[in-house]
Amino acid sequence: MTDEPTASQQITDEVSSWPGVEAGPGKRGEFAFTVGRREIGHLHGDRAAHFGFPKAVWHELHEAGRIGYHPVFPGRPGFGARVIEGDDDVRDVIALMRVNYDRVIERHGLPEAEVAS
Repeated sequence: MTDEPTASQQITDEVSSWPGVEAGPGKRGEFAFTVGRREIGHLHGDRAAHFGFPKAVWHELHEAGRIGYHPVFPGRPGFGARVIEGDDDVRDVIALMRVNYDRVIERHGLPEAEVAS
């Protein structure tokens, strides 16, 4: 028996290590990652990740096969989902969170509390 971390643990360990990222339970049972008040994505256990992207970014990621439609918003570009089934998915979920993280930091900077420390 191995003590290998779960998909959600691996994602949480990496994403929460980025400056300004906070991770914790959301309002609807999800586990959310935020930078200030902006969510960069959230997890539903070890099985799925959900994101919001600007439509141009969403279309690029969707055409590349990296995300599908969000189950709550089928057919609506902007909201994306990624099923987590293996290590490649874990790595890409982290990369997708980084896309949003980099956009937030570029546009809004680090949250004040992070800048002060």
